[in-house]
Amino acid sequence: MDFKIAVIPGDGIGPDIVEQAKLVLDKVGEKYNHTFKYESCLAGGAALDAVNEPLPQKTIDTCKKSDSVLLGAVGGPQWDHLSGDMRPEKALLGLRSALGLFANIRPAVMYKQLRDACPLKDSIIGDSGLDIVVVRELTGGIYFGQRGSQEGANGKEAYDTMLYSEAEVKRIAVAAFDIAMKRNKKVTSVDKANVLENSRLWRSVVCEVAKDYPEVELNHLYVDNAAMQLVINPKQFDVILTTNMFGDILSDEASMITGSIGMLPSASLGSSKLGMYEPIHGSAPDIAGQDKANPIATILSVAMMLRYSFNLEKEAKAIETAVEAVLEKGYRTGDIARGEEKAVGTKAMGKMIAELL
Repeated sequence: MDFKIAVIPGDGIGPDIVEQAKLVLDKVGEKYNHTFKYESCLAGGAALDAVNEPLPQKTIDTCKKSDSVLLGAVGGPQWDHLSGDMRPEKALLGLRSALGLFANIRPAVMYKQLRDACPLKDSIIGDSGLDIVVVRELTGGIYFGQRGSQEGANGKEAYDTMLYSEAEVKRIAVAAFDIAMKRNKKVTSVDKANVLENSRLWRSVVCEVAKDYPEVELNHLYVDNAAMQLVINPKQFDVILTTNMFGDILSDEASMITGSIGMLPSASLGSSKLGMYEPIHGSAPDIAGQDKANPIATILSVAMMLRYSFNLEKEAKAIETAVEAVLEKGYRTGDIARGEEKAVGTKAMGKMIAELL
């Protein structure tokens, strides 16, 4: 089968890690008789430097015509002085909106080989480790609400509004419950319904959706309690369903309790098979081009691409198994290396994963 992938290397270590993800994809294609065709696109700081805008229309058009999108990372300190509309991160919001990607799927899995990197006590994580999925609403809420600044009685004021419609909440809730049906059939919906009006709507709609999934256990947590529960009793969670801003924060917390943010992928999905796949870590410009970056999160992101956009479960599982095999052999990039483990660079890690497919 032939698949067309729009590739946005982006900034910092983005080009380094995307190169290794493509290497692994090509090996999958060779082994399973698929062809992956790549078209490179500009977004983020690279686009600002080239065409003076963070998200060119050409990039949006290319992504819309593709079967999927692979993104490295965007951003860096050299663009921090720019206004909000010209920041590299604006490209991420623009892509999600333009492509209709309303559901961000972030697995937080603790590999047994990286157990020592987990900051939690053994008594908390137990023998079976951690396996959580955060389902974050991606195109609504405070990041997309009305915003502005004005002069007030005490000087300049600024505001951002957090708004959700019933339809927006319903579609992300359905996505979370569908995922839960394939896992341990438990959804924890996170809101702030004791304070926020939009959270009260959120909770009401989630409860209505739950009626269509009688096999799934639903419970609710306020976001402050959820943040606490993630570090004192993370094993209670299966699927966490939450809003754009809360999900942004909680998914990073969930990733760190598994041991390393450099290990975790993400998928941004909509109502079609088109999705955008990227690691959850940043652009790490301080190590860009030095063969130090961990490519595993990006490689696992293309495994998610194979699973969710291309319906190639066997191929996705093959990548995940190869990653575990490399870790089992004791190889690590610098961010996850400990003691006697064998530290390798970005390219060596990508090559070993490809060879073990």
